[in-house]
Amino acid sequence: MTKPVRVGRKKKRLLFAAGSLILAAALGVWIAWGNTALVVTELTVTSARLPHAFEGFRMAQVSDLHNGTFGEDNRRLIEELAGTEPDCVVLTGDLVDSRHTDMEVALSFGRQAAALAPTYYVTGNHEARIDEIEQLKTGLEEAGVVVLENESVLLERAGAAIALAGVGDPSFYGGTAEDLQRELERLPLEENVYTVLLSHRPEYFALYGEQGIDLVLTGHAHGGQFRVPGLGGLWAPGQGLFPPYDAGLYERDGTAMVVSRGVGNSLFPFRVNNRPEIVVVTLGGEP
Repeated sequence: MTKPVRVGRKKKRLLFAAGSLILAAALGVWIAWGNTALVVTELTVTSARLPHAFEGFRMAQVSDLHNGTFGEDNRRLIEELAGTEPDCVVLTGDLVDSRHTDMEVALSFGRQAAALAPTYYVTGNHEARIDEIEQLKTGLEEAGVVVLENESVLLERAGAAIALAGVGDPSFYGGTAEDLQRELERLPLEENVYTVLLSHRPEYFALYGEQGIDLVLTGHAHGGQFRVPGLGGLWAPGQGLFPPYDAGLYERDGTAMVVSRGVGNSLFPFRVNNRPEIVVVTLGGEP
């Protein structure tokens, strides 16, 4: 009478084990797909301060590449970027990864991006850790990328202009919020000119607002790496658990900030429920 019971339990264990393996395999496939399936996120930022000539101006943002590759020579990434039809491309730091720096991947991507549209770059914390930083900046400039180191340029369109400023990662000059504030205060900005700032770190949103910046484009948070439905990102450097600025558009007191989830990985070799993204910001006048 007991033998059939034991066989039944054995079958249940085998079915449970098989089901667990199938589920684990499906989860693995989903995670692998989610780490390579690029997505384009479209955002619109409006302001009454924006010159009419810049309405519809499209800025394609790529952040935190970390030497990642999407197809041979990043062909898929470049094709997706080209498909956004940008007026300019902005690279908001961590183009390389200090743990496995591949200069050619970074420079090749910069060269191809600059061939699509005017391209601008600011450093991230990983650039501050590498010995080849001058080689990287020089190589990008030779490839046609404008490296913005605590400076600004004017973008002109139909007789109007906006300012595009860039601040290097604070790891280069002290690493504190006070150091960043000092560099922000030194930026040659005009009060009556709409200003877009490229800066790697979103956790300093309050500082950007204090300087009267209209729009800030950042990265660094990797979307919280593991995204929990209904809660957002799990953890981000500089912000900790459930970071307040992990992805998307944030607005406060006249300053808008966009946080890109980025395209690459670093310390954690994969992301969960968090596809790599190109962000496209379209500027608009206030409705």
